[in-house]
Amino acid sequence: MIHIYYGDGKGKTTAAIGLASRAAGSRMKVLFVQFLKTEFSGERHTLSHTENITLSFVPIDLKFTFQMDEAEKAKAASLFRKVFNESVTKVFTEKFDMIVLDEIFSAIETEMISEHDVYEFISNAPKNLEIVMTGHHPPTRLMQLSDYITEMKKIKHPYDKGIPARFGIEF
Repeated sequence: MIHIYYGDGKGKTTAAIGLASRAAGSRMKVLFVQFLKTEFSGERHTLSHTENITLSFVPIDLKFTFQMDEAEKAKAASLFRKVFNESVTKVFTEKFDMIVLDEIFSAIETEMISEHDVYEFISNAPKNLEIVMTGHHPPTRLMQLSDYITEMKKIKHPYDKGIPARFGIEF
């Protein structure tokens, strides 16, 4: 089945990690793929030490896309397309029960990943594969393919008061 956690509220990645942890604890093999994040996202340490979870490559350092110039965006897009393509290949050549595409909607929105490529992957994925996607604005046609859709709606957040993201909490 296909799961979507989206919206402007906190908890999208957290929900995906919880589901991946549950699956891994049930002896399911999970491929956890992250876009637009770095090696310093706090969840990576725990996930990398969790049996049955395989993490994708992420860069050590990465600016926010709105801070990137065109050359940096092109380089990041090339990197994340490679990560996506390698992850798709792994799903078809190795026996995974679940793939998490964390921040895939933001990667699509910032043109790092093609919506068409994601749609084609989902449409042709192995039938026994659980697919989990997160991000801010899911494309309509990906929502139409989904079985679970959960919107995380921000009501109140410290960022609104000028408090920046905190290590261990927001990243």
